[in-house]
Amino acid sequence: MSQSHPAPDRSAEAAGGTAAAGAAEGGQPGQFLLTLSCPDNQGIVHAVSSYLFMTGCNIEDSQQFGDRDTGLFFMRVHFTGNTTVEKLRASFSAVGDSFRMDWQIHRAEERMRVVLMVSRFGHCLNDLLFRSRIGALPVEIAAVVSNHTDFAELVASYDIPFHHIPVTKDTKEAAEERLLELVEEERVELVVLARYMQVLSDNLCKRLSGRIINIHHSFLPSFKGAKPYHQAHARGVKLIGATAHYVTADLDEGPIIEQEVERVSHDVTPEQLVAVGRDVECQALARAVKWHSEHRVLLNGHRTVVFT
Repeated sequence: MSQSHPAPDRSAEAAGGTAAAGAAEGGQPGQFLLTLSCPDNQGIVHAVSSYLFMTGCNIEDSQQFGDRDTGLFFMRVHFTGNTTVEKLRASFSAVGDSFRMDWQIHRAEERMRVVLMVSRFGHCLNDLLFRSRIGALPVEIAAVVSNHTDFAELVASYDIPFHHIPVTKDTKEAAEERLLELVEEERVELVVLARYMQVLSDNLCKRLSGRIINIHHSFLPSFKGAKPYHQAHARGVKLIGATAHYVTADLDEGPIIEQEVERVSHDVTPEQLVAVGRDVECQALARAVKWHSEHRVLLNGHRTVVFT
């Protein structure tokens, strides 16, 4: 069965929708992204390119991958056209149905609305806030959520709403319901755990499946528990790593989006390992958020296809 997943309405999108329609009427082409996955069969690329040709669109860039292990085909197409995303979604349904596609069409210029979550390690939060401010990430940070108040002042300096949602054993369910309410209220498409040190419930993971990204050090599962970098130092590790992945009910075992490593020598201290670890965590998480926001990441079972 085909599935279409249009982006939720956004305040910026509402204003931009009229502008996009006006641009199409005035002859200025709009920029669009089509992503799809489906059982691998002959004729998929031909059907997509023929559809775009018949609708007066022009392909700017196209990437595709056929997975022999799963028998699935994946594709991302960046194209231009004098039309609207609503018309494209309506008319592409016939193509999607014929190949049993799971597909999405987005305006390429849209900035994805994101909520960042953090506890008491702020390096990834600070990095994402700065990258968003300078335009290095195509996101609009709708809010920052934390179970502590440590970074309220930092977030306020970026003129972004800060929500303190404490979490205890007794309030965990209510805290997660408040988060879901915030996601709905702010029309959020992605939740980023920027070193948020609370385990999410199975229910929350399912309700936001494919929409939560986490970062952790790649010593897992070898060095679990407290002070993993100190454990790694005691074992004489030679590589520091970090992994950005989608969150699932299986703790730290969701589909991997990006990984980063840095070689270290025997003479580094545990404190130096921590510093290196923070850098690679920031790099891996920023790339994962960027690629997801640009609709470059497609889920492939327990793995991902990343068109970079």
